[in-house]
Amino acid sequence: MDETNLRNELERQLYAAQTGETDSETFMRQLVEAQVFMPVKDDTAPGGIQRSTRATPLVVQEGDGPAVLVLFTSPERAKPFLEHYPEFRGGLLTEFRWVLERMEPGFGIVINPGDELGLDMEPELVAHLARSLSPLH
Repeated sequence: MDETNLRNELERQLYAAQTGETDSETFMRQLVEAQVFMPVKDDTAPGGIQRSTRATPLVVQEGDGPAVLVLFTSPERAKPFLEHYPEFRGGLLTEFRWVLERMEPGFGIVINPGDELGLDMEPELVAHLARSLSPLH
């Protein structure tokens, strides 16, 4: 990965964590506060009217592994992957914290799947991060 290909602060932080410049605990704190891109299913009727008030995020599952929510560091980074999921033409730019606060237990997260600037998070890590946001932890 060439540092000149980094598009935003989250990508610079992720790159620093991958190269060992930043420890994983520091990166996870940065990630919680970062903005991510969450692809959502385009559920519009003819005329551009939204059919649903709920966004359907992209979740994948390989074999008998855990279901994994797909996120990206930017909409541009999502384009190659989303070519395989044409129904996911929409997306939300939101804080990772917001995503964690709304996730059900048992899901993993993958950021930038198939990209060398990617990150896989097991369900246990996702649950730990979500609990750390709770005022009762």
